[in-house]
Amino acid sequence: MTDYRTLLAAIAVPRLTGTTANLQIREVLKRELTTRGFVVMEHRFTGRSLLHRFGRVALEGVNLIGVRPRARVSVWLAAHYDSKGQPLSMATRLAAAALATLGALELLALVVRALVGPLHAGVPDLLAGAAGVSGALLLAANRVTNRSAGAVDNAAGVVAVLATLDALPPNAGVGVLFPDAEEYGLLGARALVRERANLLGDTCIVNLDGIDDRGFTIAVIHRPGPTIERVAAALGARRARWLPVLVDGVVLAGAAREGVTIMRGDWGTATIVHTPHDVAERITLEGVRRVAEGVARALTQV
Repeated sequence: MTDYRTLLAAIAVPRLTGTTANLQIREVLKRELTTRGFVVMEHRFTGRSLLHRFGRVALEGVNLIGVRPRARVSVWLAAHYDSKGQPLSMATRLAAAALATLGALELLALVVRALVGPLHAGVPDLLAGAAGVSGALLLAANRVTNRSAGAVDNAAGVVAVLATLDALPPNAGVGVLFPDAEEYGLLGARALVRERANLLGDTCIVNLDGIDDRGFTIAVIHRPGPTIERVAAALGARRARWLPVLVDGVVLAGAAREGVTIMRGDWGTATIVHTPHDVAERITLEGVRRVAEGVARALTQV
């Protein structure tokens, strides 16, 4: 029987794409899939994030694709395996983005007012402008680091994929995608769609990204369908068509028949994601257990 806590501890280490730790975790995942009867293929790719464009250096990553011999895949379980750190947590970045948006709207309003008549800027205008500048400066100062173990984001999602496999019959038509470089702008998922789209057509994508113990389960529905409905219902998930976060499911679902990203957490979760506080010790795996059992229950009906 798999010791999921030991597995979580092994995966939840800083593992930015291209680092030695990222390679080591990739080998762990290949071994885990192989022991479950999967044939594992490496999909190597290069890409450029905004940060890498500035340096004119192409980023190299490796996606993992797992299939059972002679099995037709109707559902892909996906979870990115890379991590990143940033000086600002996800919650702080969302707040900064909101301030920057407020400033942009204020600037637009000032331009419109100047076009239709004399411009008189008051204290509210100055406060909104200052808020916008503050938000923009915070976002500009936020840089990628390798200082987060990424337990919630997304070692727990990877463990949840493996736990779901263990709860399914061995002949289930389920494949596994472990994309790399999600944290650099979904580069691995984009490469899969660009170079391996034939694998995704007429399938359902169930992407697991950020599975905490606390909070509630959210199903971000990218492309609706009957399988997605069964998954969301089995999890008792709150349905959403959009959240202010970037996830691989958005890209992967574009080449598939159905697609959903499953997340679990609350605002407190957002305050630790991408920070040094996102460690395995704060997770009991209760959220992983609930998600894996629910997804497996739904897919058994497919």
